[in-house]
Amino acid sequence: MELRLMRYFVVAAEELHFARAAERLGIEQSPVSRAMRDLEDLLGVQLFDRSTRQTRLTWAGQVLLSESRR
Repeated sequence: MELRLMRYFVVAAEELHFARAAERLGIEQSPVSRAMRDLEDLLGVQLFDRSTRQTRLTWAGQVLLSESRR
């Protein structure tokens, strides 16, 4: 697993908004979204519950965020 994916995940999880996460990371939004899909595929779990109105962490996403901060 790439450290970049984990760094992107932590920022996206803190912001719960991929465009704001991208702004914080100094990159475009599409690489953040793609990285989160790649991470979900790699882990085999859904980390974010996405809707048109909001993005929330799933239980797996909450666990990964907690472990990532350690």
